[in-house]
Amino acid sequence: MDEDAGDASPPPAPPPPAHAHAHLAPPPPAPQPHSAAAPSQRDVSASPTSSRSVTETVNGSHRFVIQGYSLAKGMGVGKYIASETFSVGGFQWAVYFYPDGKNPEDNSAYVSVFIALASEGTDVRALFELTLLDQSGKGKHKVHSHFDRSLESGPYTLKYRGSMCIHIESVDMIFMGWNDDAAASPWGYKRFFRRTALETSDFLKDDCLKINCTVGVVVSAIDYSRPHSIQVPDSDIGYHFGSLLDNQEGVDVILNVGGERFHAHKLVLAARSHVFRSQFFYDESEGEKNEIDESDELREFSVEHMEPKVFKAMLHFMYRDTLVDEHELGTSSSDGSVFDTLVAKLLAAADKYDLGRLRLLCESYLCKGISVASVASTLALADRHHAMELKAVCLKFAAENLSAVIRTEGFLYLRDNCPSLQSEILKTVAGCEEQCSSGGKSQSVCGQLSDGGDTSGRRVRPRI
Repeated sequence: MDEDAGDASPPPAPPPPAHAHAHLAPPPPAPQPHSAAAPSQRDVSASPTSSRSVTETVNGSHRFVIQGYSLAKGMGVGKYIASETFSVGGFQWAVYFYPDGKNPEDNSAYVSVFIALASEGTDVRALFELTLLDQSGKGKHKVHSHFDRSLESGPYTLKYRGSMCIHIESVDMIFMGWNDDAAASPWGYKRFFRRTALETSDFLKDDCLKINCTVGVVVSAIDYSRPHSIQVPDSDIGYHFGSLLDNQEGVDVILNVGGERFHAHKLVLAARSHVFRSQFFYDESEGEKNEIDESDELREFSVEHMEPKVFKAMLHFMYRDTLVDEHELGTSSSDGSVFDTLVAKLLAAADKYDLGRLRLLCESYLCKGISVASVASTLALADRHHAMELKAVCLKFAAENLSAVIRTEGFLYLRDNCPSLQSEILKTVAGCEEQCSSGGKSQSVCGQLSDGGDTSGRRVRPRI
């Protein structure tokens, strides 16, 4: 590496000529380095910097309610009831409850509870806590926590999906250790609670148990000083384009929808939808670009097979990039059909004009309302308008709750009008069975068809 110029030595003085006399004054001494007259570059010091490593936990909790505990007993040692998955720290987790215990050697004397990593991940470090809630109101909850022992043992490391770190602890919380292959197992307790004691305790009320699960995922980050920062506000382009629509400034086209006329801007609509672009700027019959109309007269186009309120909601999106108010989206006629809601009709409009983002926004909204009563009709709607994300969710939901779904009017509609979708549901069930066969988590198709179902419209998870 090149040295700093301030460290270089001055060149030596030239020797005196041969005829010089001894009494001549010697040349002046060479200037010394780092003198005040020649400041070094090293005198200009940079401001000190600093950084800090911060390791902390991202915490999240999930309450798992086991209703019908007495009916779950007897399902067999090693068989479990799984909670819905929940997200903490960017990973999915699940709680497993074993009514007859996990350990064959215990002869079903204890119930077991575990927390498992339910999504893809490697070397996920986390802390855990399981709390069995006292339902008497006395607040004497049973808490099994790793958080208060973190300094002693450190976080657990889960190596891959399905990982569960096992403790063997008796009802009086005596620590017995953990096995060598703990990274391949869930975190929890084979001897979470002795069954005979549990069934006479305040933890069990109305044949119901309530378990709180807390997960703390360990994350690390480097925090370094930033001497100055400027806050940039969120984009407001949607507000300004929306103002153009509201104020009718510069409008150059009229859209006639069922006799109601909407003024808009060709360039905005064409930029959002290639369907409008072709309609405004290309001759569909000859495939040639239209001449630009510079006259002051506004050209009018008709929009077929769409209600004015639906077109108005679509214009709102095309200018503002957002949906209309949520209370408008779910409105429907008295029969309550999902096909008759504004959001369903807006999904059809998004499909017609190839508005991909609007389609996804509608899919996301409809996904929130999926139930046993509505899933079949929502599936038919999604299939009709190429809403593939929504269709996949509906197929999975219907497969998980098949015994209840087949008793709904929507399923009869599929049978009469969309038999191929019925076949897709059964294929999804078969795929779920194949995935879960090793864990014993799925019922057979025949088993679900013969089971009783809940047709009240609420979600029903298959019994494990």
